[in-house]
Amino acid sequence: MCSFIVSVGWIVLEHPHIMEPNEKQLEKIGLLNEFIASYNLLKIYESEKKITLNSSTVSGQYFLALLGGMKDKERFMVAFLDNGNNLIETKTMSEGSVGQAVVYPREVLKYAIACDCRAIILAHNHPGGSTNFSPEDKALTQRFVDIFHPLEIKVLDHIVVGGTRYSSMAEQGEIPHQCVSKANYEVIALSESAVEENQDSCQYTHSF
Repeated sequence: MCSFIVSVGWIVLEHPHIMEPNEKQLEKIGLLNEFIASYNLLKIYESEKKITLNSSTVSGQYFLALLGGMKDKERFMVAFLDNGNNLIETKTMSEGSVGQAVVYPREVLKYAIACDCRAIILAHNHPGGSTNFSPEDKALTQRFVDIFHPLEIKVLDHIVVGGTRYSSMAEQGEIPHQCVSKANYEVIALSESAVEENQDSCQYTHSF
């Protein structure tokens, strides 16, 4: 009986709309999901003195712990790394609605310069559960490469989290490595892809 209640509880946290919660209940479920994600992150790294994001798998698990519980809004985050891919800081750069977030490249640049990072990893969640990269996701990644490549700051990966899964752009061989145009600091609208999921895809670790 206890295990059944726990299972039902997890289903509600993962899919809150099946219970038709009101706005206040949905907010509490969102906060609880964020707490669980933070707790999972602490468990993963409780024995580590520093966090090193040196592969797509490690980066994916790291951002899955931070973004996996987000069901009510889209959040865009950036991890700033040193020469050894050790984490200097992770910042939430934008929070939006269920279907969209607005990203400000100039703000990301400010933080990158302030912490003297040598590499960054981009990440955001899709509240609808898709782990496919939308055309906007790919365009945003190229925009950041255009900005940071001339500064010798690498864009190592872009992680998309959907539910309890994630996708890595580096793992899929889709991270651009060269500029295609001049740096553009205009605001970027990030939206979730409507492309169907490929459930048969396999994940491989990509080392940075």
